[in-house]
Amino acid sequence: MSRALEGKVVLVTGAGSGIGRASAHRIAAAGAHVVISDINAEQGQAVLAEIAAEGGQASFLRADVGVEGDVAALIAAIVARHGRIDGAFNNAGIVQTGKRLHEVTTEEWDRAIRVDLSGVFWCIKYQVLAMLETGGGRIVNTASSLGEVAIANASEYVAAKHGVMGLTRAAAADYGAEGIRVNAILPGIIQTPVIDALAQNPDFKAFLVKLRDRHPIGRFGQPGEIGDAAVWLLSDQSSFVNGAGIPVDGGYLAI
Repeated sequence: MSRALEGKVVLVTGAGSGIGRASAHRIAAAGAHVVISDINAEQGQAVLAEIAAEGGQASFLRADVGVEGDVAALIAAIVARHGRIDGAFNNAGIVQTGKRLHEVTTEEWDRAIRVDLSGVFWCIKYQVLAMLETGGGRIVNTASSLGEVAIANASEYVAAKHGVMGLTRAAAADYGAEGIRVNAILPGIIQTPVIDALAQNPDFKAFLVKLRDRHPIGRFGQPGEIGDAAVWLLSDQSSFVNGAGIPVDGGYLAI
């Protein structure tokens, strides 16, 4: 991989597993110092050790993106340690309940919106405040193919991810002239430990097969494929891309 992020300081949230873990590896391989952040300190420290073993530069800071104070403290700690934050991949999130709308409890709705939408809002807010002090930066948010369309039994997730796309576009409009680019990645179904665990349920496994068959490429994506897109959006190679939602979905949104 080219060293497209050489010398940059880049935060990855939800970096303890799945897309975040693979993306942290890709971003480190591109030359950045990766700030690994996750609610699970054990998983985050494991990723830190993996990157260090590969010769990459990384550090770990625990944070729950569903708590505004955690997000504010996370960005403040990065700035205190490095003097700046050049880029961020706001990837942390939770999956849908698998329930129809009327079955979703208010508590489940509130949690999904707090983590998957408010968490992204808080991340962008405090990242922008830091980036405005240092002349700009790049922000990438994990949305979803379900940030553009919908499926059954995912109302709270669909609503949150549509909101992430709205935040991405609004922030791009607000800060593009000040050197801050904000974009989103729209993954299709990605083969992560969460998906593997859900597939242990026979009913959900059958649902996943149907979803897989809706991807024209005929397979699920791999976490590193999202990481590759994140590296590009965080680099100068995408310098005229702002407010975009980039599908990395095997053609899911094309049909």
